[in-house]
Amino acid sequence: MPEKKNSFYITTTLPYVNAEPHIGFAVELLRADVINRCKKDSHEVFFNTGTDEHGSKIYKKAQEEGVDVEKFVNDRSQNFRSLIKLLDIDPEVHFIRTTDAIHIKAAQEFWKRCKKDIEKKIYKSKYCVGCELEKTDSELDHGRCAIHPNLLIEEREEENYFFKFSRYQEKLLDLYKSRSDFVLPESRMHEIKSFVERGLEDFSISRLKSKMPWGIPVPEDEDHVMYVWFDALVSYISTLGWPETMVNFDKFWTNGTPVQIAGKDNLRQQAAMWQAMLMSVGISNSHQIIINGFINSGGHKMSKSLGNVIAPEEMVKKYGVDATRYLLLRHIHQTEDTDVTWVRLDEWYTADLANGLGNLVSRIMKLAETYTSGTTVQHRTLNKSSLEEIWEKISDLDKHIQETKPWMTKDSDAISELVTKLHSIACMLNCFMPTTSEKILKAVKENKLAQPLFPRLNA
Repeated sequence: MPEKKNSFYITTTLPYVNAEPHIGFAVELLRADVINRCKKDSHEVFFNTGTDEHGSKIYKKAQEEGVDVEKFVNDRSQNFRSLIKLLDIDPEVHFIRTTDAIHIKAAQEFWKRCKKDIEKKIYKSKYCVGCELEKTDSELDHGRCAIHPNLLIEEREEENYFFKFSRYQEKLLDLYKSRSDFVLPESRMHEIKSFVERGLEDFSISRLKSKMPWGIPVPEDEDHVMYVWFDALVSYISTLGWPETMVNFDKFWTNGTPVQIAGKDNLRQQAAMWQAMLMSVGISNSHQIIINGFINSGGHKMSKSLGNVIAPEEMVKKYGVDATRYLLLRHIHQTEDTDVTWVRLDEWYTADLANGLGNLVSRIMKLAETYTSGTTVQHRTLNKSSLEEIWEKISDLDKHIQETKPWMTKDSDAISELVTKLHSIACMLNCFMPTTSEKILKAVKENKLAQPLFPRLNA
């Protein structure tokens, strides 16, 4: 194993805890987990996730349920933390809550350090509670937010603190020019660049405590709390111990490769707002922002009111952990929107896993158990492959078996070669489906498969 010389940092966004975990965030967490697992071969990795627990959406939801807001966020945060075990996420992942004392202290210090770019003023705005963002007329469709069309746009007028975003237009454009792959995919890079080129408006970073008390207090002003986005973005460095314990911050942020994974509704916040905030306090920018598409179901955005929400727990209960990992990692498009239904999930499971990988492993190991005394395979580090590439190898191997008919030739050397190729596939699966990988490797070592990997679904 090569010596770990480089540092790598990967973080998801922090989901709001006003709703239960859904497969959209599960995909984000899984993709970060795969990157983390693959990078661990050659890097020292800091893997981060957590929960965003302030803001008006959460405060209103707690009020609606008649629950103390602190109890509400404690309970809901645990629901997201439980995804780590549920989805077999690396147990070494760090979990930051924006209500953690270390984060609150960091957010207040961050505010103080960018005070030169903060001013208080009266403003009027059109505000989407769903996005927790101000909206311009050009961003509205018939007076509604395109992402949350079921919510009324609020017209607000109050005294707030503002971050002088407009000061950072040219610096942001210089950043994008110097790093053509700063945002992936390329289409999102063009989108954020165009947004900044159109001109930036200063954005509000506080709320009046009398109207919305659930937030981190603004330093030296007891009448205001921090705007949820300002506070939450700081979590990417507060989890590293900034500003008090700088060892991890220096290693993984300043001298490492900080990468953020986010949904397309987070593009502006991650690739522009956060980067300008970092510039303001003199901290180096992120290395890369990876933007995912949305998950729809039956042609509609997942919504409890429509009854089309698919929960990670339901998928694991039906398909198992590794099958759930596979379905979400392979069949959810990495950059564009994907439509997912239970019918499609069943079809993918049956074709790719029960009839695909599972059947292939059973056939090869049955041949090996019957016609060989075992295959000695040298463990080796393989080039990282995508699930698409791995399934091409599975398909090719299955086709090869059909053509050569080893159950008729009973050629032990040929069957041992099939086992060797299966061993290679198992190694490549390790970052994506760790338990499945281990089961296949165990079967190769023992020269038999204890039980089918992916049982057929009940009719």
